[in-house]
Amino acid sequence: MSDLDKDLPLKEDIRLLGRILGDTVRAQEGEATFDLIERIRQTSIRFRRDDDSAARRELESMLDALSRDQTIHVIRAFSYFSHLSNLAEDQHHIRRSRAHAIAGSTPRVGSMARSIQAAFEAGVSKQQISEFFDDAFVGPVLTAHPTEVSRKSILNCQMRISQLLDSRDRLEMTPDETYDNEQCLRSSILTLWQTRMLRPTKLSVLDEVQNGLSFYRYTFLHGVPRLYNALEDLLAKYDESKATQELPPFLRMGSWIGGDRDGNPFVTADVLDQALKLQATVAFEFYLHELHQLGGELSLGQLLVSASDSLLDLADRSADRSPHRSDEPYRRAVAGIYARVHQTAFGLLGENIGRPPIGTGEAYATPEALLEDLDIIHRSLVANGSATIASRRLRRLRRAVKVFGFHLATIDLRQNSNVHEQTVAELLAAVRPGLDYLALDEDARIELLLEELATPRPLASPYIEYSKQTLDELAIFRTAARAHKLYGRDCIHNSIISMAEGISDMLELAVLLKEVGLLRPHEDALDVNIVPLFETIEDLQVAAGVMDRMFSIPAYRTLLASRKQTQEVMLGYSDSNKDGGFLTSGWELYKAEIQLIEVFKQHEVKMRLFHGRGGSVGRGGGPSYDAILAQPGGAVQGRIRMTEQGEVISSKYANPEVGQRNLEVLAAATFEATVLAHPGAAPRAEYLEVMDRLSDLAFKAYRGLVYETEGFEQYFWESTVISEIANLNIGSRPASRKKSTAIEDLRAIPWVFSWAQCRLMLPGWYGFGSAVKAFVAERPDGMAILQAMYKEWPFFASTLSNMDMVLAKSDIAIASRYAELVRDEALRNAIFPRIRGEHQSTIAVLLEISGQKELLDGNPLLKRSIRNRFPYLDPLNHVQVELLQRYRDGHQEDRIKRGIHLSINGIAAGLRNSG
Repeated sequence: MSDLDKDLPLKEDIRLLGRILGDTVRAQEGEATFDLIERIRQTSIRFRRDDDSAARRELESMLDALSRDQTIHVIRAFSYFSHLSNLAEDQHHIRRSRAHAIAGSTPRVGSMARSIQAAFEAGVSKQQISEFFDDAFVGPVLTAHPTEVSRKSILNCQMRISQLLDSRDRLEMTPDETYDNEQCLRSSILTLWQTRMLRPTKLSVLDEVQNGLSFYRYTFLHGVPRLYNALEDLLAKYDESKATQELPPFLRMGSWIGGDRDGNPFVTADVLDQALKLQATVAFEFYLHELHQLGGELSLGQLLVSASDSLLDLADRSADRSPHRSDEPYRRAVAGIYARVHQTAFGLLGENIGRPPIGTGEAYATPEALLEDLDIIHRSLVANGSATIASRRLRRLRRAVKVFGFHLATIDLRQNSNVHEQTVAELLAAVRPGLDYLALDEDARIELLLEELATPRPLASPYIEYSKQTLDELAIFRTAARAHKLYGRDCIHNSIISMAEGISDMLELAVLLKEVGLLRPHEDALDVNIVPLFETIEDLQVAAGVMDRMFSIPAYRTLLASRKQTQEVMLGYSDSNKDGGFLTSGWELYKAEIQLIEVFKQHEVKMRLFHGRGGSVGRGGGPSYDAILAQPGGAVQGRIRMTEQGEVISSKYANPEVGQRNLEVLAAATFEATVLAHPGAAPRAEYLEVMDRLSDLAFKAYRGLVYETEGFEQYFWESTVISEIANLNIGSRPASRKKSTAIEDLRAIPWVFSWAQCRLMLPGWYGFGSAVKAFVAERPDGMAILQAMYKEWPFFASTLSNMDMVLAKSDIAIASRYAELVRDEALRNAIFPRIRGEHQSTIAVLLEISGQKELLDGNPLLKRSIRNRFPYLDPLNHVQVELLQRYRDGHQEDRIKRGIHLSINGIAAGLRNSG
């Protein structure tokens, strides 16, 4: 089948959804509005397809002449088309995956089937594979950042549309069924059109928690157990001895939502407590629902099937005394478990959830106790010839309890090192009058902190008045300690130090943990991982030295023993990119990993890297599979955590099948990077030298524009939507760390998001063209070396692949319209031509190095996606520019502001990974 034939169902879905959307607009807003939108659509397609300059002028003329009401209708129509196109593309991925599975095709790259097969073909032993899973840890971590612009109500409508598209694929429908399906689509798209796209008020942190929990209901609670079960079945095909063995829970979910207080004053101890409670509620609702369903399914009669003594005892302990179920021990056992889970939830949450139980039961003290009772049912079924029954819902429920416990997901705590420093300084000053901790040098601080850690004596006193900041910090840690007792230690596993620079930063956190009993020196026990986050270029360069010295401290090594000799280190992609540009950031991260690998090896400590990747390439984004395999050899070691941020979360995990596939990709890449020897994992020494030089040149070009060009800060604020983003109700966190417009103080997320909105994507490529041109000028064989690096070295290939994607999504012509928003003509003419020139040279050298004729020649799927969606994205950019101009000219009525916000939503949906 040709690629065109394969894409035909996608085109048909897009046409169907587009036609229904058009009919909806005509019915709701009138024929004239529909005709206007259709003219804009056709003109935009002509401009994109034929590169027709007359079409562009016609398009701009039409858009600039829109009335305010027309503007809103146009923005909404094209925004929703982007959303619907996303759904059609996701469905097409599912369709193609099913087609390959039905045809018995070779397992796809990124699947566990392909990875396991490759391992056995490479001679990896069964024992090595078993050891990998025994020690593995894969942790996707959801974060709440102000680039996720979709409301939960919108996501719910989209889920319904996805399900209806899926039904059209899987079922051979009668004419009546087809008609009914289309009517349901029409109803859902009408609901979408009539649902408010924007939030009227700013999100609270707990709103963000609820949004994050949606993806557990959509995907994780069902998808994670299915993924484990499929993997266990796969391994059993290669090794029959594994047929009854279950994998350790190596894949676990994490979250920052409710625990990340770095720069977010709205994350308090009460918010953390509520976030933990909300998470537990979702877990218990799921368990109670599954138990209810399981009780309905296990109608096995004792006259027909035997049961173990343990099962009969479990049934007898149940309060279910109905004569109708007297000979159904499995049902009665489930009823007893349900009553106990219901009581457990009431005890932890203080409210009744789920259906009322039959009688009452004693609360479970731990998830393990619940699992023990479920295992009794499992063993009895297997022993009595009902393994097939045990392998369905019960198996998935048992796996869910193992993975999600009573806490659902681990919430990470995160705070800036400066806040920890100030808190410890205040505590010390109260017990050591005259001590100025902040005035001490690093060595003196370390000595003092180690002295404090050697004694179980707390610093804080209930009789001393502390600042609000100190009280808030202590309250957070006390809440964490209390949560450990309620939900188990897995509920809060990590405490992250933002802007970590030295040993004292880690020891300050240790002192605060000691204050609440999460570090107990007299027991050599540490209940929470102390995780330094190295973010800036300078911090990345000293990371290995900091960890080397930290591991040389006997007291800390003793504490690490209680953490299974495993140390997590977080690497920040966003701030290092804003600090030094895309190429330098990526290279400094890579070098930091190489140095950390060596330090951990020397000290015989297990390393787990936590990659703070954003959705966009400018913040470390890009395909997760390629990113993991591009790590230096020894960096993964079976253990990895990665943030999932912004609109990428809904893109990856709103659809259950797509979500399960993305989780599988993370697991497969981690497995391959650990077990299989990749030829490019250890690059030639010459390549390292070349990258050093390229990085220096790119750093100079990037810093020269962003930090050393007079007026660039003004240019950025006027040529992008940054000021409007700062006021949009899409996140609880302020756009800047301080009340200033300085780029140094701006958070990396809105920095990248703003450049994406104006279609420049500058953080994902700027400086590379200048660097390559200068390098090739220095060395006659420079281009040949770069071409060899691209072919042989996964890191370099992945870097260029991500740049390729970013450049393909950029549009210098549209960006030029945003440049016109800069009021100072001299400033505009001094900066934009530099950006345009760098854009052109970067594309040229990228194509020459990669051997492509056009951008994305090596990624036809993404190329197709861009071709399909950009004619519907361009009008949104043109309208946004016009609205920004009106708004900044003083026309600040709500309708214009709303139009700007709607356009931000639509453009983000069209780009998919803009933040």
